Amino acid sequence: MFLTPDNKKSYKAIIILDEMINGNRQFKTVANGDDSVLEPLFIELMAKGYLTASGMTYQVTASGREVYDTFMKRYTEFLKVYDVFSYVDLEKGEFAFARYYDFDTDEDWLNYCDNERFDDLRIAVAIFKKINPAEIVFMSFINENRFDTTSAGWQIDLVSDNVWDEIEEICSVAIKPEELGDDAMVDMIGQGADLMMKLMEEEQNRNSGNNGYNGSGGYPQQEVVVVEETIPYYQPYYDPFYVSPVWLLPLFLW
Repeated sequence: MFLTPDNKKSYKAIIILDEMINGNRQFKTVANGDDSVLEPLFIELMAKGYLTASGMTYQVTASGREVYDTFMKRYTEFLKVYDVFSYVDLEKGEFAFARYYDFDTDEDWLNYCDNERFDDLRIAVAIFKKINPAEIVFMSFINENRFDTTSAGWQIDLVSDNVWDEIEEICSVAIKPEELGDDAMVDMIGQGADLMMKLMEEEQNRNSGNNGYNGSGGYPQQEVVVVEETIPYYQPYYDPFYVSPVWLLPLFLW
């Protein structure tokens, strides 16, 4: 089992906190309609000090914001560091993300990735680094807007077992490190780290108006722009066994 009851409760709470902090949504202390199914979670979040009542609505406390900020730091690293392993051709040793900037539209990019030769190795990398793979899948669901809080009945979907059973199933059937071997995992993670750095350099070049990427994975030395606040932070990821301390912090203390 990859998802514990506390995991599920924590991930549901993250969706609620995001809705309150980023969506500016106010949940009433006397819930009605679809919000009523969230009441047990609200009560526990209040009991643990992550929410408080202000008048007739719940408010996020400093502790709640701290938990949310910790999760968002992890989510940022997921997008920067782990997403590069989502499409890997194991036979050829190729990463789909090596061609990310070759496509003009998101549709073209997704069509390229929609090929059976690519395997999703994010879970294998997470397990190898001793990170909970269920959290990686949860983050990918967020990135895919699977928790669409603008749709009717999202609260019921959040508390039902369906999405969490799906996450558990994805973790269960995914490729595991032992199927590839330690040497292959170390080599693949090293290649992924190198590609990640190049992608961040290219992103910075584009943001600064410098289009220095030559389309074949090479970056002309004189045109590479490195922002000191960003790139050095990710240098430790060249070590396949490195895990950022942010992943070692607990989210909620239930």
